[in-house]
Amino acid sequence: MADTLTKPELPPVRTDARSSAGWARFLRWDLAVTIILIAVFGFGSADNASFATTGNLSFALNDIAEVAIIALPMTLLVVCGEVDLSVASMLGLSSALAGSLWDAGYTFEMIVPIVLLVGLAGGLVNGLLVTKVGLPSLAVTIGTMTLYRGLASVVLGTKAVAEFPQEYADLTQRTVFGFIPFPMALFGILAVITAIVLHATGLGRAMFAIGAQQEAAFFAGIRVKRIKLALFALTGVVAAFAGIVFTLRYGSARADNGMGFEMTVIAAVLLGGVDFDGGRGTLGGVVSGLLLIALLRNLLTLNDVANEVQSIVTGVLLVVSVLTPRVVQAIGRRRRRSPDGGTPSAPLSGTASGPGSGPASASVPA
Repeated sequence: MADTLTKPELPPVRTDARSSAGWARFLRWDLAVTIILIAVFGFGSADNASFATTGNLSFALNDIAEVAIIALPMTLLVVCGEVDLSVASMLGLSSALAGSLWDAGYTFEMIVPIVLLVGLAGGLVNGLLVTKVGLPSLAVTIGTMTLYRGLASVVLGTKAVAEFPQEYADLTQRTVFGFIPFPMALFGILAVITAIVLHATGLGRAMFAIGAQQEAAFFAGIRVKRIKLALFALTGVVAAFAGIVFTLRYGSARADNGMGFEMTVIAAVLLGGVDFDGGRGTLGGVVSGLLLIALLRNLLTLNDVANEVQSIVTGVLLVVSVLTPRVVQAIGRRRRRSPDGGTPSAPLSGTASGPGSGPASASVPA
């Protein structure tokens, strides 16, 4: 005969699944960024009468167009657990090359494919060093960031080239629906395509799998190196394209164009909730992050805040975007372990280790 020890009654693990789901939604960083974006828009509208005008909003969007375009492939890279800090230097190199070729008498129709091919080559250099040589992308792209900026200075020197074809320059100044700049309308189209690829295709699921656990993704049959190489190449091409847009929009090709853009791109991606370690994030969050940075910069400009202070704000946003999601995730994990806010009672020796893992009583031999 066996004596039976009855396990003492434990507090319920989860009494309301809906309240838990609500807390999980609250903890989503990309949703929090959207709420902050709405709050900033409301504050700006109340603070300055010209803030919410279509003309000012068009200016704010146009001011971040190239950053927004580059942020799309950067999002895919960071989801895969990689990063490319050379994008702003590639933008500068493409601008310098376009100016040099235009100055040499090339037609703009010839210049564009040449510049895009250079962007492709630069992206492939980054990708091959990461995927074939096995170097960390952070170290590689810090090096190529300096390399590409140096090449831009060699190509064009300190001079500026202007007077590009007016029909192309005018295209970058047009608006859609009266206030959306053409470059941002183009960004919107590319963003929809990127969102579909990332969130609704097998390739997108593969990217998340690579970022979450690269080794497991490899053994699951995902071509990790090939996908990463393609993303680095895509990032180079898009950065070069952004350089063309920037050159036409400002009507000037210079070797120092886009200086510092890489930090704003990274800040927007991380602020949008993409985990720097990879495997987590949404493109919608990145779009919210981009719009938040655009509105904050514009609001600071309207209040005559110096550019140096705006750089400080970008740096603070970058730190906050890295730190806050980790704090939020830690809080979420703690709540999942202990929904009532306390420490779960230790199970009685010889009994099941937790709710749902076994019967509520155990037999002990006499």
